[in-house]
Amino acid sequence: MSENKYNASILFKDGTVISAKSNIKKTIIGELVFNTSMTGYQEILTDPSYYGQIVIMTYPLIGNYGICDDFIESNNVRVLGYIIKEALSDKSELSNYLIKNNVFCISDIDTRMLTKKVRICGSINCLITTDEINSKHREMLDYYTFPKDTVSKVSRKIKEHIKGNGKKIAVIDLGVKKSIIKQLINLGLDITIFPYNIKASVVKEFDYVLFSNGPGDPMDNGEVIKCARELMGKIPLFGICLGHQILALAGGAATYKLKFGHRGGNHPVINTVTNKVIVTSQNHGYAVHADTFAPYSKITYINLNDNTVEGFENKKLMLKAVQFHPEAGPGPNDANSIFKDWFKI
Repeated sequence: MSENKYNASILFKDGTVISAKSNIKKTIIGELVFNTSMTGYQEILTDPSYYGQIVIMTYPLIGNYGICDDFIESNNVRVLGYIIKEALSDKSELSNYLIKNNVFCISDIDTRMLTKKVRICGSINCLITTDEINSKHREMLDYYTFPKDTVSKVSRKIKEHIKGNGKKIAVIDLGVKKSIIKQLINLGLDITIFPYNIKASVVKEFDYVLFSNGPGDPMDNGEVIKCARELMGKIPLFGICLGHQILALAGGAATYKLKFGHRGGNHPVINTVTNKVIVTSQNHGYAVHADTFAPYSKITYINLNDNTVEGFENKKLMLKAVQFHPEAGPGPNDANSIFKDWFKI
């Protein structure tokens, strides 16, 4: 027997309605995106960068290796909705995990068709419901806009200290993944993790400051950009994913929304200094305009699929950042060495 036993409908703004099945009764509205990873469904579900998004898994076999606490990237499931090709069995650990966390899981649908729709139209909003579609649903979708306060929703409220024997690093939590913190712990760094709205004056005495990954439009984070700008040139700053965009914006660069983003564990990037190609894990919907970086900035990585900027550094301002995820989680470990290179361990 399939766990997804309720009839569901996916409504798009153009009026298209697609039938499916769901595991629980619910109605949600969010941005529809896709992830091409073949593994890592648990990391994807708990990655704070997916806050407010409905994720299509393009790989058809989801849930086939159970659930493990080691693969959790945050304390909560962060995706708004989850779309898979085939329904999970009643005895599946993932099925129980989704129901326990009240995650709206949609199945019995052609995920290839949905993915192609997103590729053609770009990341689009949709409404999914187990109710009968009516005029109220259409009105809700017409007026829906993606929230601008996503970072505040996923960032911690109080600071956390993880003692280490090495230099002191301040991590600005914009939605930080646990696997990033694990990499810093493995390097022996003395780690203090701060909420997103921390003031520059609080962290200026640290040896390093790292701006983490996180959800949403980077331009919505004025406080964080201001903090980064005040620290530039005074202390080594590092950024991952959203943190990469924050540092670029703080230096005067401009960001833009990608048509359908980069989400998956198979994105090749090239190091512009060594010409070495690595395969990376990525999860972002925005990028930095290549021709808007501050003077003395150097683009260090380029995406080989679409030539978007995947990393930069500015020695004068003591900045280093990458758009991809060097910690993986999920994905290949090609880029793990970046942490050692950054912190000179």
